[in-house]
Amino acid sequence: MNNTKPRAGYTLPVFATAAAQAALQHLQNPNQPIPSVKINLIQPNELAEIPIEQVASLSENSALAITRSDPGDNLDLTRNTPIWAKIEIEPNTPPELIIKGGEGIGRQLNLNNQPAIYSYAKNLLQENLKPQQKTTLTIILPEGRFLATRTSNSAFGVIEGLSLLGTTGISQPHSAPGQLDIFSEELQKKACQFDSIVLCIGENGLDLAQKTGIPPERLVKTANWLGPMLAMAGTCKVKSILLFGYHGKLIKLAGGIFHTHHHLADGRIEIITAHAAKVGMPSEHLQIIFQQQSAEDILNYLQNLQPAGQNWLNLIYQSLAETIDTRSQQYIHDLTEANVQVGTILFNRKREIFVKSKNAATLLPHFC
Repeated sequence: MNNTKPRAGYTLPVFATAAAQAALQHLQNPNQPIPSVKINLIQPNELAEIPIEQVASLSENSALAITRSDPGDNLDLTRNTPIWAKIEIEPNTPPELIIKGGEGIGRQLNLNNQPAIYSYAKNLLQENLKPQQKTTLTIILPEGRFLATRTSNSAFGVIEGLSLLGTTGISQPHSAPGQLDIFSEELQKKACQFDSIVLCIGENGLDLAQKTGIPPERLVKTANWLGPMLAMAGTCKVKSILLFGYHGKLIKLAGGIFHTHHHLADGRIEIITAHAAKVGMPSEHLQIIFQQQSAEDILNYLQNLQPAGQNWLNLIYQSLAETIDTRSQQYIHDLTEANVQVGTILFNRKREIFVKSKNAATLLPHFC
């Protein structure tokens, strides 16, 4: 095993909060240098000291501060990207914090174009700023619009920028060497407490699973190493596993692809088309599906398809979910000889669950 533990960093909400804190402190004491600020991460319950790159007054009642993202030993595209925070205060007004998304902060299409600033980021800002008067904060990611073109944000209805998403202030090194060892260790610890666990690839699944009612102590993050994590679960004598993920990732398992990073393997279009043929979809629709550019495009096509008598979306994705269960169970058994029940829950870009396998429907109430 790799004994070198990758260095963790912090998530984007932490750096946005640090920049905002620095700008506010500068307004309160403009002659005091601010090389760094301390942020209460809330989750986990600890302080983080974040370097501040620049801070300056814009007017008597407004200031701008800049810091840079440091995600630790992680292949994160936000590494070293600048985060700006502009603070404007209105003297002699009741305490209030207004949070705005500036350039580079994505917009949520399914939430009336609200800025993609999620609950953890908002809680972090409220906890650390604690304004004494009406305060307007605008968070700006100058490189956010460009960086967003290299993410799957649009698949989740977030456009024109990045999200301030996360459930914790710590950025775990998901794609760094040694990550699998750390994830495996977490799984082993939880397998000692519970005989049923939930595997989530990333933050969207982790966040939605908790909102569904699954307690966080049952959740294990896998990043793209689903195959090794399934095998580890079998080795740890786990009795049942719930796979909770975005359909565009998890459907790869239906094709026997157990490492879901797109650089290693894809095949999603082919997998969905094969299952559409399996359930009897007419050839003219199969040809259209096969010509789509992404799994999300196929899902949209199926959602808009209303032929009489058949719900093709449900038929196809139910077939996919059941196959994910079967192939995952067989994968675990082939590697560990363990018999583990696997259930699959798939959600769409709106973070809405739209398919549960039969096993998942049985298992889910036990987690919630």
